[in-house]
Formats: sequence, structure tokens, C-alpha cells
Amino acid sequence: MAQVSLILLDDVEKLGLAGDEVHVAPGYARNYLIPRGLAAKATPGTLRLIESRKALIAERRAQALADAKALAEKLAAVEISIPMQATEDDQLFGSVTARMVADELNHLGFAVEHSRITIDPPIKTLGGYDVAVKLHADVAATVKVWVVRG
Repeated sequence: MAQVSLILLDDVEKLGLAGDEVHVAPGYARNYLIPRGLAAKATPGTLRLIESRKALIAERRAQALADAKALAEKLAAVEISIPMQATEDDQLFGSVTARMVADELNHLGFAVEHSRITIDPPIKTLGGYDVAVKLHADVAATVKVWVVRG
């Protein structure tokens, strides 16, 4: 199967960091990476551009890590409550989703995408749970979620 050589212009999770040369499927390059400005074709001009941006990329990466660590410290102290309908033996009608947790965090002023929240195993009973939030490749936080009768 044919592969396309690209230079990443920005960090892409599970693919590589900015400045890395990667080989991906042509459709992934054409339909996702290039239109979103995440990568460019590997040419000598692109390589020179990345070399000139190395300091800026390192500075941006360090700032993102610092921001993620600061947010993780704030999230460690947060407890949220999600009201749900439940049976008399505390079984939920449905389950608590990552989107519900993200919405509650957003109401409290924390900008967290639902795709960064991991609920494993699924929450299907009333009680307190620790939910993992991946803020950065190197930083994860835990949020205490209370599921109460609503």
C-alpha cells in the first residue's frame, strides 16, 4: 500500500510531534492532515520552514504543558454532582457519559472536551467515582464525580 511522506506542522496525538516526518495513507493526508494545517508535504522548503520554527514550536509545547499542569491542579480539587434518575436499588436508568461530565466542568468554567474524559468502567449506579481527564500527552487529572438521585 502506498504511503505519503509529510512533515507535521503541529503535534498530532498518536502520530507525532511538530517537525517529525511521518508516512501516512494518502487519504488520511489528503482528507484530514493537510486541510486542517496539521501537516505539509515533505519538501526541502517545508524542512527549512520547520527548522526556522523549532524555537517557536518548543516554546508553544512548553506553554501547553504548563497550562495543562495548572489546569490539572485546579481539577484535582473539583467535585461535581450529576443528578440521574435511579431505581430503588440505586441502579441508573442509563449511564453517566463523558459528555455529561464535560458539560458540568464547562459550567464550572473549565474548558474540557468530552473526548479527553475517560469513564472506565461505565457509571451505572449512584455513588462517588473518580473520572480520568487527559489534558496533555504527559498530564492527566482526576475529577471526583458524585452521581446523585435526581
